[in-house]
Amino acid sequence: MSHPVAPSLSFFATLSVQVATAHEIGQTPAGNRRVIPILGGQVQGDGWTARVLPGGADFQAIVTPTLAQLDARYVLETDAGDLIYVCNRAIRVASTDITARLVKGERVDPALVYFRCAPSFETASAALGWINERMFIGSGTRLPDRVDIACFTVE
Repeated sequence: MSHPVAPSLSFFATLSVQVATAHEIGQTPAGNRRVIPILGGQVQGDGWTARVLPGGADFQAIVTPTLAQLDARYVLETDAGDLIYVCNRAIRVASTDITARLVKGERVDPALVYFRCAPSFETASAALGWINERMFIGSGTRLPDRVDIACFTVE
């Protein structure tokens, strides 16, 4: 029996999402709950650009001293005026001390953090309708004032 071929990845876009200081909800049954407002940002795709609209948020739960579960929701507006709804679920894993530094908003070496995501994109745009029918994966880097995400289409 032959083995299935692994899916390939194609570059989709790099998102640079500007964030505000976290609202620290505190320890809940889901973990240390935090809500981080999204202020804006920029998107660079292959031959297209967009901006991140203010008003979204990243809903986080630090579930163990090393594991954070992230659920960010926000809207992009392309250079053509099309709107795209983003739902990005991710996990971020790092040592206890690196996780503590990330929660404080400090800069850390991205090589010390496993930050992977599975974003989904929805749009009413006919020109971009294909993104409703694709899966995406990505990797992220948390910086003090923003999150940079490289997104890839799963082929």
